Parts: sequence; C-alpha cells; structure tokens
Amino acid sequence: MKTIGLLSGKGGVGKTTSAINITAGLTALGKQSILVDANVTTPNVGLHLGSASSEITLHHVLKGKNSIHEAVQRHSSGIYYIPGSLAVEDMEKLKLSNLKTMKDLKADFIIVDGAAGLGKEALTTLEHCDELLIVTNPELPAMTDALKTIRIAEELGRKIKGVIVTRARNDKHDISLRNIEAMLEKPVIAVIPEDASIREALSMKESIVYSHPNSDAARSYMKLSGILCGKEIEDIKLSWIDKFFKIFKKDPR
Repeated sequence: MKTIGLLSGKGGVGKTTSAINITAGLTALGKQSILVDANVTTPNVGLHLGSASSEITLHHVLKGKNSIHEAVQRHSSGIYYIPGSLAVEDMEKLKLSNLKTMKDLKADFIIVDGAAGLGKEALTTLEHCDELLIVTNPELPAMTDALKTIRIAEELGRKIKGVIVTRARNDKHDISLRNIEAMLEKPVIAVIPEDASIREALSMKESIVYSHPNSDAARSYMKLSGILCGKEIEDIKLSWIDKFFKIFKKDPR
C-alpha cells in the first residue's frame, strides 16, 4: 500500500479536485483506493461528493470515538472516501496523530487531501504519507507558496513525487512549465487544463473522471493516475466508465 498526500501552499488551487479525481482515476484503473480528507479545519471532500453531513467522519477517528474502518464511505460512482466533519464542535480535542491509523486500511493507494498552507494539519499530512504531490496554479503567488511547502517537506525528509499544475490556460499569462520546474526544482508530472467540465462535475457531486471521461481535464487526470500506478493509459482497452462497474469485488475496509 502507498499513501500519497496532496499539499498546496495556498487554498483554491484545485487540490481537493485533484485528490478526488486521482482517486477516481486509480479506481478506474482497477486499483483499490481510498481518499482521506485530512483538511480537518475546512474539509471539502464530502461537499464535493454530496455528503455534507456524515454520521462518522475522520474527526470521530481523530477523537478516538470510531475506527478508521468505520469512517469509510462509498460514493455512487464507486470510489471510497473518508470525509471530514463540518460541525464546529467536532473541531475540539482532536488527536492528529491518530491519522497514522490510515495504514490499517486495506487498499493499494491511500490518497490524502491535506490542508492548504503550512500549519500543523499540513505538517501532519507530511508525516504520515509515503509520497507527496504539490498542487499549484501557473501563477506566481501560488508557486511561491508551493515552493515554501516543498522546502519544508524537504527539511522533514519527505519524498516529493512531483508537481501538478492546475487551471492551465496555455496563454501568455501562464508561467511556462520550464520556469515552473526551474523555480520549484521538481518535475511537473501533470498539467490539468482549465475546463468548464470541472465545474459541471462539482455541481453533479461527481469526479470529472466519472462524469466527463472524455474531457481534457479527465484525460489529464487519467494519465496522472496511470503514472502513479505505473500503468500506460494507451494500454487500457476498457472504457473508464465500464471499468467503474467492474471494480471493488473486495471491500477495502
């Protein structure tokens, strides 16, 4: 099992969207995958997937009230995830070290949506993940904060798999990929284009990989998922949608 954390120096760059679609992509490729919303202050995974209120969340696990297995939910599209709680009262008395129980889950991949910024929550994600993906936009403010995140991760000895560039427009206002790699000193392993289908998928409470599989953004996320699990997308014979209905013969909980 591999645990991959997604971090960003600032909010609003598409980190949660990326975490959801990587999980969906890995699922479509036949990999047992679970998404964990470790952004305990402002969790958004449940909102994205249509479960704003859940009986058992990661917060209950961090409080020691429930096991990590009890918090796993299944989305209608087939992906498994652990949401966070939106209730203010659930923010109290959290033991962030309980995040280590993610290792007890049975899956090929655990995808962790970490908190934005460089606070305690983000550092906890750093501590409990095998690899990190840094999410940024091709804009200087986002990249500056991403660089800070990279530096802290390196100081803590964490492995950074690469950078995901989201909301790319490929126009004169975007910082070039060459300059992004030069500034961050990390490889860009995925470029997700600006795509109206992402907003449509959000309104549908779905991943774009599931709702708009032929969109440019979905294809980019599928290619990234293939990179993460070592599977060439060109080798896939089944459609991604068909694949969703043939997976998870085993419950990863």
